[in-house]
Amino acid sequence: MSRRKAATKREILPDSKYNNLVVAKLINNVMWDGKKEVAENIVYGAMDKLKSIAKDGDELVATLEAIDALKPSVEVKGRRVGGATYQVPCDVRPARQQTMAIRWLVMFARKRGERTMTDRLFGELRDALNGQGGAFKKKIDTHKMAEANKAFAHFRW
Repeated sequence: MSRRKAATKREILPDSKYNNLVVAKLINNVMWDGKKEVAENIVYGAMDKLKSIAKDGDELVATLEAIDALKPSVEVKGRRVGGATYQVPCDVRPARQQTMAIRWLVMFARKRGERTMTDRLFGELRDALNGQGGAFKKKIDTHKMAEANKAFAHFRW
């Protein structure tokens, strides 16, 4: 039995420019060493560049579509049964879907080869909209792993 208090979800405020919680979470994920203003400049700069390729010129809608394209619907979790550990496919809660999509987006943006982080984030958002890029490949790999381990689904509880 745990002796800790039950975990509580922290309430985050929406960002200042678009008044959107998803953009605020993206900014917090990009942030390094508490430098929020730098992270805001990176995210807003990438979104401004996204305006040029967005269908109706709305960069907020394009960013949200890119994040939605990266959301996984299933993942695998390790379950220990007897002496063996099985990779059991499980459905992903909506809040975790969003968290994983943003995490993958920022992680693969950091690994890109462009010169500035703004360009890297823009490139990864553009690739997500087009169904390619590192973060999109990670989503596909996660789904393939769950599909391959479908035989162990009966260990889910």
